[in-house]
Amino acid sequence: MKPWFLMYLLCVALCSYGQNDPWPKEILIENGGKIVVYQPQPERLSGSTLSFRAALSVRQKSNAEPVFGVFWSDAAVSDNGQTLDLQSAKITHVQFPDSTINDVSNIEQKVEAQIPKWNLKLNKSDVTAAVQQEQQNMAPDFKTDAPKIIYANKASTLVLIDGDPKIEKDKNINNMLRVMNTPFLIVQNPDDKKYYLYGGGFWYVASSPLGEYAYVKSLPRTIKEMDKQIKEQEKKDKSKQEESASSPTAIIISTEPAELIQTEGEPTYKPIQGTSLLFVDNSLDEIFKDVNSQLTFILISGRWYSAPSLNGPWAYVNADKLPADFAKIPPGSEKDGVLSSVAGTEEAQEAIYDAQVPQTAKVDKKTAKCEVTYDGSPRFAEIENTSLKVAENSNITVMQAANGKYYALENGVWFISNNANGPWEVANERPQDVEKIPPSSSAYNTKYVYIYDNTPTYVYMGYTPGYLGSYYYMNTIVWGTGWYYRPWYGYYYYPRPCTWGFGMHYNPWMGWSMSFGFSAGWFSYRYAWGGGWYGGWFGPPAFRPPYRPWGWSGGYYRPGGPYYGYRPHVTVNRPAYVNPHRYVNDNRYARNNNVYRGSNGVTTRDVNRRPAASTRPVGGTRPAPGNNYRPGNNNRLPGNNNRLPGETARPGTNPGNNNRLPPSNNRPPTHTTRPAPTPNPSRPAPTRPAPMPSPSRPMPSTRPTPSTQPSRPATSPSYRPSQPSSRPMPQSRPSTMPARRH
Repeated sequence: MKPWFLMYLLCVALCSYGQNDPWPKEILIENGGKIVVYQPQPERLSGSTLSFRAALSVRQKSNAEPVFGVFWSDAAVSDNGQTLDLQSAKITHVQFPDSTINDVSNIEQKVEAQIPKWNLKLNKSDVTAAVQQEQQNMAPDFKTDAPKIIYANKASTLVLIDGDPKIEKDKNINNMLRVMNTPFLIVQNPDDKKYYLYGGGFWYVASSPLGEYAYVKSLPRTIKEMDKQIKEQEKKDKSKQEESASSPTAIIISTEPAELIQTEGEPTYKPIQGTSLLFVDNSLDEIFKDVNSQLTFILISGRWYSAPSLNGPWAYVNADKLPADFAKIPPGSEKDGVLSSVAGTEEAQEAIYDAQVPQTAKVDKKTAKCEVTYDGSPRFAEIENTSLKVAENSNITVMQAANGKYYALENGVWFISNNANGPWEVANERPQDVEKIPPSSSAYNTKYVYIYDNTPTYVYMGYTPGYLGSYYYMNTIVWGTGWYYRPWYGYYYYPRPCTWGFGMHYNPWMGWSMSFGFSAGWFSYRYAWGGGWYGGWFGPPAFRPPYRPWGWSGGYYRPGGPYYGYRPHVTVNRPAYVNPHRYVNDNRYARNNNVYRGSNGVTTRDVNRRPAASTRPVGGTRPAPGNNYRPGNNNRLPGNNNRLPGETARPGTNPGNNNRLPPSNNRPPTHTTRPAPTPNPSRPAPTRPAPMPSPSRPMPSTRPTPSTQPSRPATSPSYRPSQPSSRPMPQSRPSTMPARRH
């Protein structure tokens, strides 16, 4: 690997503020090693203090591979009218994707010592403009409207259909009729004309696609043959599956964005030590009761909602407007998993830091290939506030730029062509204005895929978790933009990324993962026929969100890592035994969703995002400010220099802007009841499929018309959902099944 991936930290808009100072800067260290510091990016100017961040790479020996990271610093500057002279700098935080740096404090000292010797003179007007742009990027236009929130007090599974059911023949299953616009397997039996739903190892039957589904044990001949093939494939994939459900559940169908919260029987409550909060302990969901206000709070897709009761009505609550006791939930306790979604906590800041660490790859210009297909002739629609147009009817994201070039993005690799139909070759640059794509566009996640450098043979690319659906918002990270993106439905059905319906949960060990309530295995099987359910629902075709392990909701922030001793009072489909170390030691549950892996012509190394939890304090105790206790030697906040003197709390970071670090909110917040946050690697992991609204139905945040809605990578309506932990080769992207209108 070369010192390329952190070139994304350099913003085009800022390239002139230090144009008289050549970048990057090199610092020679022991054993022939070298530190490379890339051009800083201003975040805040307050009096004589300039806060900035910069990329760096460290080669500890002459023959060692470089390790890339980011550091944040507060610098003393003198104002000379048109320029700012940088006099000294104090590093406040360092973040590396891997815990491979032996002595981070030594690296910090060397960089701090060298910065004044560079005699940096910064153009004041450019620095001021850069800081203003940072502030504008801190609050993306995300939607916070509550989806349809369904409460059930018995074991249930939410099945999402993206609008009115689109029923077409599926050539992969002998031309049986299938509901195409859902990631779930719903087929019509040609003999009795009934609809059969498969999931969690069980079959359910209804008289219509939206009817009341009931568990069925005795299957008709055609469905029985299908079940046999499914079971055979499941047996082959047994080592890759989660704990299977032991009994069927109730089925809830939704044709609009929805989330399911449930308890086993009437809710039972348990107090959280040192707070006035209660939590529901007979549920696998995050449900709390604030004794002082008597309001019920739930956490879904990283967003908080409150209501007088579990039956609603639900109102959005900003993560920094929660009752103060949420920030007092003890680390290592049963419900500490929600701390990453409470603004101002260390855990929230760790998640924000991690959301800035990219997964990188070296792409071979000769062997990396891209295939784009359109449902008919290419149809492009403008992306508002940009010079770009996006294809509505393509199987992956394709954009037309103002320069007449076409750019396709497949599994984190940019391709370019002079024609919408190709041929395609690896791109050396991103399309202009990609960083301006708004959240209202389904192409929004493409702004988090960067091109860092290129040679005659290779192009170095990478993406931050925003590409997979994890975004900074209101001083925490959330899943999805909250916008509803209309799918493309013509001869083929192409879904779009969604926020709701998959029970997305975040924790520092697994990142984002999906939950199906009391049941598992709905998407953990694959079929003998080709295709898959995943492409498009979660963004990149190769992305597989893992399941959240049954019963895991706390004990993440404790010495030794997650603790499975906290198990909810739920008996339905409760696994007989779970290895308490399984999800800590097993990569399948530790956020290794690197979409570059398996791609032809792409060389990559997984970013290690696991927290070194053994360095955490015991129980609810917190270190005094200045203790460098953060997980991993290279992921810490040194000393008390965690903020500018006398400044108020910094907002959280806003993921990615054109080839640079996400904006400046990534500094530890101040004036909280907890010590300044510090980094802890983690990575996004997705959740379960949410229902999507029908074009004919009013939807929360619905986009205007299909013609104005950009399209996303295609999914395969083909009949078999793939094992989330396995991912296909990029060339074998999910096939899209015909969905012809009659």
